[in-house]
Order: sequence, then structure tokens, then C-alpha cells
Amino acid sequence: MSQIYTPLSPDWPCQVKAPGSHDWERTAARWLRDLLPARYAGYSTLTRHHILLARHAQFQIQHEIRAVRVALQTSRAELPTLGVSDTIIESTIRLYATELEQLNRLARGVRLITDALGAGTDVHRRRSH
Repeated sequence: MSQIYTPLSPDWPCQVKAPGSHDWERTAARWLRDLLPARYAGYSTLTRHHILLARHAQFQIQHEIRAVRVALQTSRAELPTLGVSDTIIESTIRLYATELEQLNRLARGVRLITDALGAGTDVHRRRSH
């Protein structure tokens, strides 16, 4: 009997089928791969082992969150020295704030998928022992 991971959170990516449903891991892997730079598609270790792909996606998103936070926190001090107008600085700050919200939402989705993949791995481990 297969285990179905429920309930789905509002942060569950709409592009990913519900855990336990047919082919859900394939849709999860596709979504996770899309979060990484294209060059990672060539690493078979990541593409064959979805839990590793999810782990790396977590690192990637965490890195992006840190980068956007730094950019947001330093915009008012550094952008004027580059000759950027106040109007563009304010627009840039809004852009970074929006991106930070989106990245945080993606991070929550990656964590949910990682948990679901891990639950599936636990089931496989129990069956093999």
C-alpha cells in the first residue's frame, strides 16, 4: 500500500501533482529543476535522485534570498553613488521586496516537496528492511 502525503498546503506548487498520486515525483522534479540554473540539468546525480535535487534547490533559493536581502538593504545607500535617480531607486526597492516575497513562497514550496519526498523515501526504506 502506498502512502499518500496529505494535506496539501496553500504553498504547495500548483505545477506539482499531489504526493502519492501517479507521477507526482516527476512533476516535483521538473518544478525543482526549473528553480536551478540550466547547467544543473546536466548533473545526473541530481536529476536521478529527487531528494538531492530538492536539497540543492533549497540551497539555491536560500542563496537567492540572501542576495536579494543584501540588494534591498543597500539600495538607498549604494544606488545614489552609481548615479541612479530617486524614482528608479524606489522602483528597484519595490522590485526587490516583491522578489523577496516570491522567493520566500518558493522556499516554502521546496520545503513541502522535500518533506513529501522524504516521506516517500522513509516508506521505501521500511519496505526494504
